Amino acid sequence: MNETPVNETPTSQAPTRDTVARRTVLVATGATAATLALAAAAPGTPTARTAGTADTAPVAAAAVCTLTKEMTEGPYYLDGQYVRADITEGKTGFPLELALTVVDDDTCATISDALVEIWHCDALGEYSGYVGNNGHDEPDSGTFLRGGVLTDAGGVARITTVYPGWYRGRCVHIHVKVHVGVTLTSDGSFTGGTELHTGQLFFDETVTAKVGALSPYSANTVTRTTLAQDSIYDDGGAASGLLTLTALGSSPSTGYTGTLTLGVER
Repeated sequence: MNETPVNETPTSQAPTRDTVARRTVLVATGATAATLALAAAAPGTPTARTAGTADTAPVAAAAVCTLTKEMTEGPYYLDGQYVRADITEGKTGFPLELALTVVDDDTCATISDALVEIWHCDALGEYSGYVGNNGHDEPDSGTFLRGGVLTDAGGVARITTVYPGWYRGRCVHIHVKVHVGVTLTSDGSFTGGTELHTGQLFFDETVTAKVGALSPYSANTVTRTTLAQDSIYDDGGAASGLLTLTALGSSPSTGYTGTLTLGVER
């Protein structure tokens, strides 16, 4: 956690943040986890549909919890981002509908009113607030593809964004934090609270290859690092943040849903 890869370092000075070192877990996802959930869930506990359906739901919190290390925050985090369900700000890219379930790692009970915050680069590999670091010139709002929402009564955070692009030395990924006890502010942001988890979400290589071959992603002139080549992803599957992706249509351009259950130590 205290080791930031060289390829995560921007060319400009990034804000300094202390990296959280608490244990966290990710609950198994996909068809295997759905089977486990159906066997273990008590009556009334939500269960996952089989991957491949357009309305895939988050995996049940009653699935088997697996301890995993947290992932590095990286250099592109910015404090005080908006609490909002749609973080696209008109950025071009294929739709991505995230459904992230937050659970207590000790009990696997879902956690409501936890703020799930994400940030990631656009199709050209540029982060808001740092545009130009990946070699592309474009407008920089300082806020695009950043933000988050509070989990609902079932512990689910639903966020609309676009499929991320890539930048030098890293595979396609999304950064994520989980906070509890935050105070929402009048300007649409948040303050305070306790940060429980810092991690990253990863994408199936087969899907990414299809997405990357199409516009606007094909305009990214930087060589793409694969999952197998990445210095952060450890090939741990869902236990290391690999999303379950479900196509929304017959073409990559119609977008995907991405589901994962994050377990945190309170």
